Amino acid sequence: MKIHIKRIFEDKAQGDGTRILVDRIWPRGIKKEDAEIDDWAKVLAPSTEARKDFNHDPDKFEEFSERYEQELEQSDEVQDYIDKLKADKPQNLTLLFAAKDTEHNHALVLQKYLQKHIAGASLGNRPKG
Repeated sequence: MKIHIKRIFEDKAQGDGTRILVDRIWPRGIKKEDAEIDDWAKVLAPSTEARKDFNHDPDKFEEFSERYEQELEQSDEVQDYIDKLKADKPQNLTLLFAAKDTEHNHALVLQKYLQKHIAGASLGNRPKG
């Protein structure tokens, strides 16, 4: 499975595959009927507290990334969602986000996390949290 990330404001592309919005809050300026998403996985988004502490400050990105990865590891809902993705086996997966900064955002952290836990793990190796 290939896991891509892109801003939700970008046009849908043929290679996007399954498109999942991974923000907790619906992005401004996008109508739900125009979003062309397959799922809105709020469960995969960082907690409101972590997001507010980070506040899109590149200097806080490393600390935010570690905190967010811990949240992902400790959430049974996240692990259940990952199990669902493994079972569905999409060829391509595109994680959609609204943040303007394409180099310091939660979708990058989530992409890396999912690559490690879907592509790099067998179905029987579910992380313990």
